[in-house]
Amino acid sequence: MNTNKKGLKLTYISACLASMFASHAIAANENNSTENSTEEFFERLAVTGSRQAYQGDFRPLETPQSELKIDLEALENAGAIDLNQALDLSASVARQNNFGGLWNSFALRGFVGDENLPSNYLVNGFNAGRGFGGSRDLSGIESVEVLKGPRAALFGRGEPGGTVNLVTKRPTFDTSGELKLSVGSFDTYRADVDYTTPLNDDVAIRLVGFYEDAKSFRDTIETTKKGFSPSITWNINDNSQLIYELEYSNQEVPFDRGVLAIDGKLGLIPESRFLGEPGDGPIEANVLGHQLEFVHDFNDNWSVLLGANYRDTSLEGFATETGFGGVVENGKVNRFRRYRDYDATYQVYRAEVTGNLEVAGLNHRLIIGVDSDKFENNQFVLRVRGDQYINVFNPVYGAYELPTPTANTDKVEIQESLGIFIQDQISLTDKLDIRVGARFDDYEQTLNNRLADTQSKQSESRVSPQFGVVYEASEFVSVYAAYGENFRPLSGTDLNGDGFEPNQSTSSELGVKFTLNDGALFGTIAVFKVEQDNMLVVDDPTAFTFAAIGEAQSKGFEIDLNGELTDGVSLWLSYAYVDATIENSFFDANFGYTVEAGSSLLNIPEHQFSLQLVKSSELYGKAVKFGGGLVYVGSRNGFFGTDFELPSYTTARAFINYDVTDNIGLRAEVDNLFDETYYTNSFADAWVQPGTPRTVRLSATYNF
Repeated sequence: MNTNKKGLKLTYISACLASMFASHAIAANENNSTENSTEEFFERLAVTGSRQAYQGDFRPLETPQSELKIDLEALENAGAIDLNQALDLSASVARQNNFGGLWNSFALRGFVGDENLPSNYLVNGFNAGRGFGGSRDLSGIESVEVLKGPRAALFGRGEPGGTVNLVTKRPTFDTSGELKLSVGSFDTYRADVDYTTPLNDDVAIRLVGFYEDAKSFRDTIETTKKGFSPSITWNINDNSQLIYELEYSNQEVPFDRGVLAIDGKLGLIPESRFLGEPGDGPIEANVLGHQLEFVHDFNDNWSVLLGANYRDTSLEGFATETGFGGVVENGKVNRFRRYRDYDATYQVYRAEVTGNLEVAGLNHRLIIGVDSDKFENNQFVLRVRGDQYINVFNPVYGAYELPTPTANTDKVEIQESLGIFIQDQISLTDKLDIRVGARFDDYEQTLNNRLADTQSKQSESRVSPQFGVVYEASEFVSVYAAYGENFRPLSGTDLNGDGFEPNQSTSSELGVKFTLNDGALFGTIAVFKVEQDNMLVVDDPTAFTFAAIGEAQSKGFEIDLNGELTDGVSLWLSYAYVDATIENSFFDANFGYTVEAGSSLLNIPEHQFSLQLVKSSELYGKAVKFGGGLVYVGSRNGFFGTDFELPSYTTARAFINYDVTDNIGLRAEVDNLFDETYYTNSFADAWVQPGTPRTVRLSATYNF
């Protein structure tokens, strides 16, 4: 499969379509441009704007669920350039096994999805995280929303702990641009560009892109990443808008399982020690996505949103990985070599109507819609085991000819779904609202094991209800309660080659939302409980079969507080206590251990904390901003069925921005300020990801 040729071909087609779309839009409006005054133009912009699907129009204090929006300013203050760094700002999110650095994997409120797939996330409400396009860069992202609690009643199948939604940068009708050049530790070089401009009174474009070339604190590791995200907005008339976005990215990243523990102890080899083979070269990951949205306002009360999304991702390359036999005599560990060729396509269509109406003296805010999606997951793997030893204390790379792997996996899974949903938030009084909603999903799953020449198919229908109540005690405080049910289809087969009933969960929470400093500071305090059953565990690791016998529970307490403390001083604070445990004993055939009831879930700290303080001021008549923050992560279970733990850690960061001129800004930042040795996640004691040592980054920004 030549993914580069396919990607270039689709990119060319997309560019042609975008050009035709822009040309048609411009031509359609040329005849009317002389009739539209500047006043009419700005009035139109005030009426029509892009909106997030599935969410409706609700103020934070009247929403009976916990939500955390990480806006662009908070992301920039934290120096976040990828999704993992962004999610560190939410203490409710814990890092999980990241597949050798090749995808995003995270748990929200203690629960993660399929360990063999990336964590799902949304982009502007579209499912986008389930493919194999590499770790998500934040180029082109305006904000990151952590939508906690069950969302299946609107979003459809997903994770019980919540949903992450990325909001993209879209065209504006003010011309502006930014070029940013950065240089950092470990020979890291990066360039970002962001330019938006109107083409006429009704059409605007935005061009966003990045390129990064970097070495690493990890021996022999070098990466290159690039991406391009153009978009175009057409205000068709006073009430209608059409938006098209393209996403392209290419990453070349060596597969890196991290370090290992020796006799249960970490730190006996340096965190820089790479235990793979540089001769394998990098894994190449590609993304090509298209997103189209049409919004029409019928009147002041009713609107319709139509959308379509298509995303093609791929991952291909060789990797040599440590096995699970541990270190044998003379510091040697055995390894195996794999070749992977993964390809996934995801297409989604949706239509929803939102509006307000009054019935029997009660105001109803409705969201009604239908969507369909199709996810196709192709996986082809070759593998060779045995006699691929490396000395962990004194590695010699290229000591033998790399062996040729043989057939291991060749399968395709297709999931298709049709959903119908409705949500109604009813104002019983000026202060008391109730929210009721439900979603019906009808889906079909086909599993084709091409290697074993077997096929299975199953279909399911599920209803996911939600209930909520919110009471605004004053204009500054509201209290809420929420309950919801959730489900997620399970990949893989059992010993008989059959698929599984979906993973099912229930979630409830109570919370208080409040504002301080005349609304400049917003906070949420919540307690929650999530119960989950029908979780997959490995049944036969040699045959890659599973059993859906796991049950788990997560309960905890959260505080989020962000905004302005005083003039010029902003605060970001997030704390979470999460107690996530297995509820039933089972035998994990993957490692040959019995996991006892009450065991903590993998990589979930009980305590996690994120803090950031930023001061804005002036120096010699020019704007200056400086601040810092820290992230604390408690100790975590690092290996199911054992007493191996990842130690707690605290990392600190600091930065300063200074505007040299009206157009030129300089930034210096230091991450892991005290150079702490730490470990972010693991799959077992043989695969442990070390955190990055102290890093320094200098950036120059030119605004035009």
